Amino acid sequence: MSQTSPPSSDPRRLIRYACAALAITAVLMWALYLIRAPLLLIYVSALFATGLAPLVRIIERQRIVAISRRRLPRAAAILVIYATVLGAIGALAAAVIPPLVRQSQDLWKRLPDYLDQAQQRLASWGIISPDSSFKEFLQQAPAGSGDAVSVFLGAVFGFVGGILGLVTILLLTFYMLVDSERMFGLFVRMFPKGERNRVSSISALAADKISAWLSGQMLLGLIIGTLSAIGYALMGVPYFFVLAVIAGIGEMIPMVGPLLAAVPAVLVALTVSPGLALGVAAFCWVLQLLENNVLVPKVMGDTVGLSAVTVIASLVIGSELLGFVGALLAVPTAAIVQVLIEELYLTEQDQV
Repeated sequence: MSQTSPPSSDPRRLIRYACAALAITAVLMWALYLIRAPLLLIYVSALFATGLAPLVRIIERQRIVAISRRRLPRAAAILVIYATVLGAIGALAAAVIPPLVRQSQDLWKRLPDYLDQAQQRLASWGIISPDSSFKEFLQQAPAGSGDAVSVFLGAVFGFVGGILGLVTILLLTFYMLVDSERMFGLFVRMFPKGERNRVSSISALAADKISAWLSGQMLLGLIIGTLSAIGYALMGVPYFFVLAVIAGIGEMIPMVGPLLAAVPAVLVALTVSPGLALGVAAFCWVLQLLENNVLVPKVMGDTVGLSAVTVIASLVIGSELLGFVGALLAVPTAAIVQVLIEELYLTEQDQV
């Protein structure tokens, strides 16, 4: 009597199973691609919530009044942090924007004189023709910008989208911090009972790394702000302290932050003289090189526990994949991956 092969060994059935698995995987990847923006917002919010959790616990332990035994509610502790940060940003904006606007208006009035001086200097060096006119070019430039409206609208929509994303991150971070204990408990319960202690331990290590990353970002901002204050003061830049604070805050935003922080410094210096503006631009460029090649690898390596090679590689990969958002998330993500490798793979290898 002939024997038929079991169904599991039927090549056609295996092919159908493989095709179904590939189709399901493709659908899942497509769905993840469609929701990549909200997933990224959730991930950023989770990182900030994890990094701010120790500070929230410290504030939460404070008594409402000196003679009271009641502790500050967690939501109130989070609002204290938010109010402090937003208040500092608002005070900084109120201090720097009005004088910057006034000085920019004055610069615009004096711009033709600066252009005449630059034209005469370049003509004396033989770089341009004496008959060239910067003023005519400046007057004709707006007429030739037919796409100015579309560029402006794109910038407006991008700005509004960025503000909405920031508000979403603030709200998600707030609710994650308020509900952190319950959410963490649900996360741990997803694993078998025998693995829950290990999951809790690994999660605590990862949380410590993220908190260290946030502390490292603040330390970098303090270093850059201090160096900027010293440099601007020595060069005689007006409002050097406010501009240094902007540089320190901009340091916490990878890639575009230092560039955006350098713009007001150069504009303020330009109201004094073009030479000072060039000096400030050169100073910001050198400071950016120092930050990228020395400060970030050193500070992040010491605070987060990553090697300089890992820090630089993660920043390059993150910025290549997701731009400045990827650069922002690169170091904490690398720290989490390092914890997982050490605890899940290397520890088991050591026990073999």
